[in-house]
Amino acid sequence: MLQKVSTDKAPAAIGPYSQGIIANHMLFASGQIPINPATGEIEGTDITAQAEQACKNVGEILKAAGTDYANVVKTSCFLADMGDFAAFNEVYAKYFTEKPARSCVAVKTLPKNVLCEVEVIATL
Repeated sequence: MLQKVSTDKAPAAIGPYSQGIIANHMLFASGQIPINPATGEIEGTDITAQAEQACKNVGEILKAAGTDYANVVKTSCFLADMGDFAAFNEVYAKYFTEKPARSCVAVKTLPKNVLCEVEVIATL
């Protein structure tokens, strides 16, 4: 049975999807962009500020599912510009200290023209 994860401490889904789904004691979280859930606005104009907000949003979904960053087994990271890779990594490393498996790719455009998006898979 699938269980939906939802929290008002992370941005609401922009389309027809859930913030996260729990299946077989695993959380599959949708990608998080740097929307401040309190204002609904994009947080920051540079990669550092946007990565911070995206990672905080991921944390709120992890918390709502009853888990945390230490239980993340895989991340997928999307950058609008691979030139932001080093700065993104500095922020990312503060949150994902257990060094989960990761993919990080540059994409042409992200929702709302943000600079990054982070999605995770975690154990419960």
